Amino acid sequence: MSVAQILRDTPKTLFSFELLPPLKGRSIEDIYRAIDPLIEFNPLNINITYHCPETVYEALPDGSFSKRIVRKRPGSVALAAAIKFKYKVNVIPHVLCAGFTKDQIEDMLIDLNFLEMNDILLLRGDAPKGQRYFIPEPGGHAHTVDLVKQVMAMNQGVYFGKATTSVQTHFSAGVAGYPEKHAEAPNMTADLEHLKEKVDAGAEYIITQLFFDNSKYFSFVEQCRAIGITVPIVAGLKPLTLLTDYLQLPQVFHIDMPQDLISALKSCKTNADVKQVGIEWSVEQSKELIKSGVPALHYYTLGVSDNVKKILETVF
Repeated sequence: MSVAQILRDTPKTLFSFELLPPLKGRSIEDIYRAIDPLIEFNPLNINITYHCPETVYEALPDGSFSKRIVRKRPGSVALAAAIKFKYKVNVIPHVLCAGFTKDQIEDMLIDLNFLEMNDILLLRGDAPKGQRYFIPEPGGHAHTVDLVKQVMAMNQGVYFGKATTSVQTHFSAGVAGYPEKHAEAPNMTADLEHLKEKVDAGAEYIITQLFFDNSKYFSFVEQCRAIGITVPIVAGLKPLTLLTDYLQLPQVFHIDMPQDLISALKSCKTNADVKQVGIEWSVEQSKELIKSGVPALHYYTLGVSDNVKKILETVF
């Protein structure tokens, strides 16, 4: 059964969480240590992020520079497969437009299909470092809706640049939603219209960007329903962990933070203090969202799971 179908049918709020692949040279045991404390709570799924390649320029002895394309977090598909088969849990790899051509995306999807990993999250991805605006790869997708269409075509046996084949995939795709508007959208109405395009193209559920004010989520859901988006909308939460979070997160994710939360964070002296505030805030957020009947809570862990475990112990 797909994650989308479970979300549609669940009588109670479920939970999931997201992990980063280890940096190059790090062990998969780092990932297992992050998963182990949470697996006892029976997560609906574990998401594995994907990262586009980065361009690195290295100085040469003659004063010139050589250009290298590197992947700092390789192995997302392999990691997703390892987690799936070790823990017997639904794993959702991210599939990006950023940094990939349509052919490369197709190859990744073929690998996922071989592994019977049919739940995926489709994202455009961010512009590379040093690049102000997102520019697709030559032969790539500029928008997530086109990625959704490529996946849905493969479900019909239509591969890129080829006629229909007898090999149909069975992908169930989710997409991202932004309760406080995507940073590049001119306004909320336009952002919602783009989201509806992705759903109309075949996306079966939505996971929101992180937010700290539940009223933003409730308003977002109402606006989605008003324009005919009926798929499940999973609430994305980020427990705070660092003293710098209240300065960096609003800049990176273009979100507002409630004044009560800011006041609590300003009184913190250490990261441990921030983590405790983050746990308490996420607990209250989670309780209110569960009471409202949200289908699932999705925690952005960044590899830190002890705080999420404390949240789950309290609310689930």
